[in-house]
Amino acid sequence: MKAKITIREITLIGMMVAVIEVCKAALSFLPNIELTSFWLIMFTLFFGWRIVFVVPVFILIEGAIYGFGLWWVMYLYAFPLLVLLAWIFRKKDNVFFWSILSAAFGLSFGFLCAIPYVVIGAADGGMINGLYAGFTWWVAGIPWDITHGIGNFALMAVLYKPVRSVMNKLTRN
Repeated sequence: MKAKITIREITLIGMMVAVIEVCKAALSFLPNIELTSFWLIMFTLFFGWRIVFVVPVFILIEGAIYGFGLWWVMYLYAFPLLVLLAWIFRKKDNVFFWSILSAAFGLSFGFLCAIPYVVIGAADGGMINGLYAGFTWWVAGIPWDITHGIGNFALMAVLYKPVRSVMNKLTRN
């Protein structure tokens, strides 16, 4: 028996991507304060396997809007990693746990994004140059990672319970 994705599921996936994109645009004036992490976690918890379609569509739209630069390559593994972690811990129903996980993702985002600089630097001048390039890029962004982590923690802490309550009601119907 072949599994098929329904029109309802395609619509749901489109709505999830739209929510992420609208929230991203609405908060774009704030440096490193975003709801993308929040929504990816919540959508993973509530809509399970459908998130496998949401992440690549979101990443492709981001590239189409802002260009397919090196930052885009970082999105190819950073956001799937967050979704994987949310999937692994999906049975947890604790606002503090999810706030910590979201904050840890924000704090580690710059480290994750330094990986391509290590690879490019190593290809250009050897492994030591690559590690230096990645390390300096990561260290220079630490203040932004701190902002990202604090923002992720605060948004999850404030929004988790009310959004979870609404989503519980919506998914029951």
